[in-house]
Amino acid sequence: MKKQLLKTASGLLLAAVAFSSFNMSAEASGLNKVLPSGGINLTISNGKSLESMKSSEDKVEIEETIDPLDLKAIDGAKVAESDKIASEEEGFKNLVIAQVDQYVNIRDKASIEGNVVGKLYDDSVGEFLGEENGWYLIKSGTVTGYVKGEYCVTGTDAVDLAKKVGKRLAIVKENTVKVHAEPDADSEEVCLFPSGEQLLVLDEDTKWVKIDIEEGAGYIAADCVDLTTKFVKAESIEEERKRVLREQAERQAARQAAAAAMAANGNSAPAYTAPSVSYTGDGSLGSDVIAFALQFVGNPYVHGGNSLTEGTDCSGFTMLVYANFGISLPRASSAYSTVGSEVEGGLANAQPGDIVVYSGHVALYMGNNQIVHASTPKGGIKVGPADYRQPITVRRVF
Repeated sequence: MKKQLLKTASGLLLAAVAFSSFNMSAEASGLNKVLPSGGINLTISNGKSLESMKSSEDKVEIEETIDPLDLKAIDGAKVAESDKIASEEEGFKNLVIAQVDQYVNIRDKASIEGNVVGKLYDDSVGEFLGEENGWYLIKSGTVTGYVKGEYCVTGTDAVDLAKKVGKRLAIVKENTVKVHAEPDADSEEVCLFPSGEQLLVLDEDTKWVKIDIEEGAGYIAADCVDLTTKFVKAESIEEERKRVLREQAERQAARQAAAAAMAANGNSAPAYTAPSVSYTGDGSLGSDVIAFALQFVGNPYVHGGNSLTEGTDCSGFTMLVYANFGISLPRASSAYSTVGSEVEGGLANAQPGDIVVYSGHVALYMGNNQIVHASTPKGGIKVGPADYRQPITVRRVF
């Protein structure tokens, strides 16, 4: 088992969470609606459990946006920062967070003999509704059912873990928003972001939000963004079935489009050696995408540009590279978080040609922890380490 229960991690993200209320009869015998006072005090052995099974490799992150102000009916009233943090932590105590190798089954009754109605993936979150004989009744996404308590963290032990597994995001709500070098409207303007852009939050107060950007870090006015926290939620068996079929169809269509485009071009993408960067593909479509992209290393970054030679930006670069293979991708970086399918495990399981989505930025994964991307006006199109920033998600097209 990759994680020990009760292992908590200090998180930099301050996020609040509230789940919709759920009315349910407590007729089941032994159902206790009181949270365990000290969390779970069991450690899972290294033996394979019936509840911890191999999941579909194409699992997609199913997210739910939570409005932090839903924790209390405060109708937009300002509260002291200390009170806000206390309310956030109280909300986190009501979470049930899976800590397993792949996923834990959600069953329709508190027994191993219960029918499986859904899956709660590792680091996924549900709302605690009650406890019965070591099983937790939870609601997560569209699924309500029981999970074995020994595979989850809840109560006070869920507070720090929730800050780690949840992504705190600022969603731009204005047409164009300025990012400043300091939390001051008169400070240097670093860059601009359009409406809908998702930016990873590093810190926040009532006036300014510190965000992760390609240039390092910047500040955006708090009233220009909506602040949300996203968690991975459970999916039902039927949702999983439909997702797998959809992803298979999408990948097949992408491969066919790429084959047609390459045939029209006469052959596959050329091999290429950039300055100080040697790349040998494995013959896959993803490797062909990278080989093609590397031809343009050293060319300029131009915000809003649409030329791989004369200049383009991060989303334009990704879009134009994939267009050579018959694949139509969005022009705005904010739309890439839903392209293709989610790569479970992120960079750890990324393959050549995968799209790495950062806060306000996208790049193409080369392999060996390397990316090629249109970085900044100063950096241009270049190769660099994939883990230079925390990705929001990694997506796969082929």
